[in-house]
Amino acid sequence: MAKTAFLTGATGFVGTHLAQQLTRQGWTVTALVRGNSQRGDLAGFPVDFRTGDVTDRSSLERAIPRGVDAVFHVAANTSIWSRDRGLQNRVNIDGTANVIAATAAAGAGRMVHTSSFVVWGFHDSTINESTPWTQGDEWINYLRTKRIAEQQVRQAVSDGVLDAVICNPAHILGPGDRHNWSRMLRLVNEGRLPGIPPGGGAFADVREVAAAHIAAFHKGETGTNYLLGGEDVSFLELVHIVGELLNKPVPAKASPAWQLKLAGKVGALIARFTGTAPDVTPEGAAMITRHIHCDSSRAQAALNYRFTPIRELLTDTCEWLRSKGLL
Repeated sequence: MAKTAFLTGATGFVGTHLAQQLTRQGWTVTALVRGNSQRGDLAGFPVDFRTGDVTDRSSLERAIPRGVDAVFHVAANTSIWSRDRGLQNRVNIDGTANVIAATAAAGAGRMVHTSSFVVWGFHDSTINESTPWTQGDEWINYLRTKRIAEQQVRQAVSDGVLDAVICNPAHILGPGDRHNWSRMLRLVNEGRLPGIPPGGGAFADVREVAAAHIAAFHKGETGTNYLLGGEDVSFLELVHIVGELLNKPVPAKASPAWQLKLAGKVGALIARFTGTAPDVTPEGAAMITRHIHCDSSRAQAALNYRFTPIRELLTDTCEWLRSKGLL
């Protein structure tokens, strides 16, 4: 008998790949979508769309099928602008609490929660699932809210309310990226990249991240985190590969961290008057000037998680962007 899944965030980058893979594997998929969500990347896929929002518990309870096998909670607000703090709190904290409650009320089999590797904070050494969270990084609201969301999931598991597994992707690249790292690719292509951050980290293939979520449903250990990293490169290396692939000039060196942090402060000050999100925020500057190394061996062993070489991953992303007229 076909498995059944309920998805939040199904029209986002990771959610779209997850919905596509689930339907290809024969799952019956129901997706919670907002009324204005763009569903084009799921055209032709047999997904049952139900209108609602994770911040509206009643819409969740109406949308989620009774006794569904899996709930994949992918929806999140990833803004790194302090002006979005209120909405981000509602989506990431209240939304996760609502999904937990709806999952339990529907008698779902298991919840797979999408978190992030940023919850561990900024470490100088390689992080793994046993690494303690840092203190003092909570001023970055995205990091803070994703931590609280994880704590809510763990508490629900501890209380026996639900069976859940947590996936923590690193930086994510791949086909289907319209708003994340693809913006950097487009800036390189247009000759408008202002500089290169001095940080770096692990880059995960969105297709493998989606596959790991499905594997986490089947094989993940209850209450356990799985870091989903990839090939570890500096942002300088990343941009230089993009420059080669697109045959475009790029800066030879990374910009100094102080310069980006100053730009973040100035951008935030200007945004107070314009009301428009700055290109660089103080939170964004703090994140892109650090290099976060992560160990994905647990996911590789338990979930058959795989890395895609960064050059291949960037090539696939560029080809997809070209096919959509975005590059």
